[in-house]
Amino acid sequence: MASSSSPSQIICASFNQDNSMFSVATKDGFKIFEARNGRLCYEKNIGGFNIVEMLFGTSLLAIVGTGEQPAMSPRRLCFFNTKTGTLKRDLNFKTSILAVRLSRKRLVVVLQDRTFVYDLNSTTILEEIETVPNPKGLCAFAPNSEECYLALPASTSKGSALVYKASEPELICQIDAHQAPLAAMVLSSNGMYLATASETGTMVRVHLVTQATKSHKFRRGTYPSMIYSLSFSPSADLPDVLVATSSSGSLHMFFLDAARNGRRQANTLLGSVIPESVTYALDPTNHHVIHNVVPANIRSCLAVHSVENSQNSSKLPALKTAIYIVSHDGYFREYVISTTKSNESSWSLEREFNLLDACSGSPSPQAE
Repeated sequence: MASSSSPSQIICASFNQDNSMFSVATKDGFKIFEARNGRLCYEKNIGGFNIVEMLFGTSLLAIVGTGEQPAMSPRRLCFFNTKTGTLKRDLNFKTSILAVRLSRKRLVVVLQDRTFVYDLNSTTILEEIETVPNPKGLCAFAPNSEECYLALPASTSKGSALVYKASEPELICQIDAHQAPLAAMVLSSNGMYLATASETGTMVRVHLVTQATKSHKFRRGTYPSMIYSLSFSPSADLPDVLVATSSSGSLHMFFLDAARNGRRQANTLLGSVIPESVTYALDPTNHHVIHNVVPANIRSCLAVHSVENSQNSSKLPALKTAIYIVSHDGYFREYVISTTKSNESSWSLEREFNLLDACSGSPSPQAE
């Protein structure tokens, strides 16, 4: 695996709503890539950007600058058209924009102490949500759900989240997930699940949104580690997969519905001593790890590309999960993890290439 000892060069990285494309931004500008083949689709060198968010595979981008240029203030949200290369319109705020989320109907803008919900087409403001101090701009958004579920931190002292329907908008529930403050959270694409991790990072918890009840919990590890990114599998169909990267540099994959897929082996000894929910968290059949996927303490953004049934090298039925990772040291990596019903697993690094060296018209990168 390629590594870099230089400081992080990527300011921000994000996947679009169906994980088919991703963006990276540096102090010089931003790039848009096609995830399945690594092709550089668009590049604009007009200064630094804190946020570059795509709307599925359209030409519309929501961008926020670093403030190095007067027109690119961190308090100004611009809509940029990649086909024409022009700014369509903008929205200005009193404080810095920390996060932006898009769906086909809604625009969500997160500031430190409030969040705005807009109608995307008209940019009419629908709701101004006053929030607890949120300096990291934490939020989770389900762009493919009819209700456009949105989750925001509810406390600065513990890991609680408020979940809204951005389609209305209205508050629907509060989820109390951790004792420590939240560090990461993500909604499944259909809005069914909310996954969270606290600043401790040893546990990842999943809740059913509509019932505000705990669905799964998984132990990432024994020692604290900052969770940088969480991602669900793109399909609402079984099997359901949740993946995470952290400051340790490891990739963690959890099966949400291991019991229904026959992957979980009963542990009668544990089950007779401790509650079912704790047994589930400790059961290794639900948890697979790849160490050193990125250098330690390098931020990363990941997405599950696909989960499908296949056959491994032994011709045994296996579940094949393809995962994309963009790390802030400037690399894209695609890992494939194969797991059998007997819990045997294997993985491979399918592709790895330098995003900062990519240029328009270059051939698709191959595995290294």
